[in-house]
Amino acid sequence: MAKRPRSTPAVRNLVVISDTHCGCRLAICPPTPNALDDGGTYTASPAQLKMWKLWREFWDVWVPQVTRGEPYDLVHNGDCIDGVHHYSTTQISHNIKDQLRIADAVIRPEVERCRKGGGTYYHIRGTGAHVGPSSVWEEMLAESLGAEPNTEGQYARYDIWKRVGGKGGPLVHLLHHIGTTSSAAHESSAVNAEMATSFNESGRWGNEPPDYVVRSHRHRSIAVEIDTVKGYAASIVTPAWQLKTPFVWKIPGGRNSQPQIGGICIRRGDEEHYYRRKVWSLDRSPEV
Repeated sequence: MAKRPRSTPAVRNLVVISDTHCGCRLAICPPTPNALDDGGTYTASPAQLKMWKLWREFWDVWVPQVTRGEPYDLVHNGDCIDGVHHYSTTQISHNIKDQLRIADAVIRPEVERCRKGGGTYYHIRGTGAHVGPSSVWEEMLAESLGAEPNTEGQYARYDIWKRVGGKGGPLVHLLHHIGTTSSAAHESSAVNAEMATSFNESGRWGNEPPDYVVRSHRHRSIAVEIDTVKGYAASIVTPAWQLKTPFVWKIPGGRNSQPQIGGICIRRGDEEHYYRRKVWSLDRSPEV
């Protein structure tokens, strides 16, 4: 009689990063010379080298700590490259192939580490201005990285409903976009509204509401919690891996804010589920 294969334990950790904007001179970039299409190279700036140290601390120290060394699924929640947008000149190259090559160098080692440990990689579609119409460049990268496709065969999806830790674990809804505001006093409004909308739509159609709503796009991390019959639910916006661009320097709210760098983890523990956020900021402009 053939032996029944052992069932693989459900992965109890979900790590989420977003807004790497690779290809921008103000975004995450490997410290080694980065090859360009014309035979030249680009070397990371001092600010990018500081960001790279945080990137390594995130993956080498923080993620193993919060996951307790256990397997984790990984989601890139959109805007993997910077693209060519809004007449900006901060890109390393306007050749999308160059930007995709940098993104691959940044993300692939972490995807391989996730997969080697027993996890699965997922990719969400970001903003068309950055990743192309219908997120075509994001789709290209996600397929190259071996992201898990959806039922339509898209390697970069518009959203994911993800159960963490198998049956009975928390239900997470991830997509890239969320409303923004120029007022720090109302920063939580759209975040709370996103969760309220999710609960409304779930109740309207008889679906289970999410325990976690995860969004990105803003480059500013925030979390809003509400009590529920299952304990609590949270709406979370992830930090980014890009510093302040010329566009941010001119908009209300953004121009006074510090960049927020990092990611989040949602974990199903032995008795309860919970989330952790890791957010760094680089120093503001020095006194003169």
